[in-house]
Amino acid sequence: MPVIPVPDNPSKGKLILVPTPIGNLEDMTHRAKIVLQNSDIIAAEDTRHSRPLLANLGCTAPVISYHEQGSFQFRIDHILRELLAGKTVALISSAGTPGISDPGFAIVRAAIENDIPVECLPGATALIPALVVSGLASHRFVFEGFLPQKGRKTRLQEIAGETRTTILYESPQRLLRLLEELISICGSERRVCVVRELSKIYEEVKRGTVQEVFEYFSKRTIKGEIVVVLEGNSTKPEKKSGKYD
Repeated sequence: MPVIPVPDNPSKGKLILVPTPIGNLEDMTHRAKIVLQNSDIIAAEDTRHSRPLLANLGCTAPVISYHEQGSFQFRIDHILRELLAGKTVALISSAGTPGISDPGFAIVRAAIENDIPVECLPGATALIPALVVSGLASHRFVFEGFLPQKGRKTRLQEIAGETRTTILYESPQRLLRLLEELISICGSERRVCVVRELSKIYEEVKRGTVQEVFEYFSKRTIKGEIVVVLEGNSTKPEKKSGKYD
C-alpha cells in the first residue's frame, strides 16, 4: 500500500470505525449515532444501503462509497487525502462492524501506514451472538467468514480437523451445498448450528447434527443472512479446564 504524500504541517484527522445494526435498528448505540452525526465524511461500503439509516439518524455529512467494485484503490486514496487534510471520517459497512468480511480492513491498514489515528467503536456483529446462542464451545473458536470459491474443498478439509469451534458466513443460495460438503468431509454426526436473520423479525436458530440440519433446511425456502457454527473435531481433543468441561 503506497504512502500518500503529506502536505506541509498537516493536521491529521481520525478514522473511526462505526458498527451499524445487523437487523434491528434499536441496536444502534447512542455513541455511534453521535459519531456519525458529527463526522465530516461518512465512508460507506454501499451508499444505497446506508443512506436510509443515515437519513433516519439525521446525519448530514457527505457520504462516499468504498466498495471493491471498480477503482477501489482510487477510493482508498480519496479517503486518505480527506484524513490527511484533517477530516474525521466515519467508516461503516452495510451491516455490523466494518472490516469484518468487508473491504474496510484495507482502509484501516492504509490509515495506519500513513500514521492516521484509528478508533473502533464496540457494537453489532453477527459472529459473536451466533456463537453464544449455538450452545457449542465458545471459550476457543475460529472465525472463517465466507469460504473462498477457489480452494474451497481444501479449506473445508482444514476446518474438519480443527478442534476449536468454527464460525462461517454463508449465503442462503449456498447453505445446502455447504451442509452437504460438511456431511461429506466432517461426517454426518458433527454438531452444527445455523443462525438465520439475527436480530430480525424472522430470526431462526437451528441446532443439531449436520445431517439433521441439512434435512431441515432442504424442506424449506432459505432466505436472509446466515451464520454457521460448527463443532470442533472431538477426535483431536484439546485440553479443557473444568469450567468448560
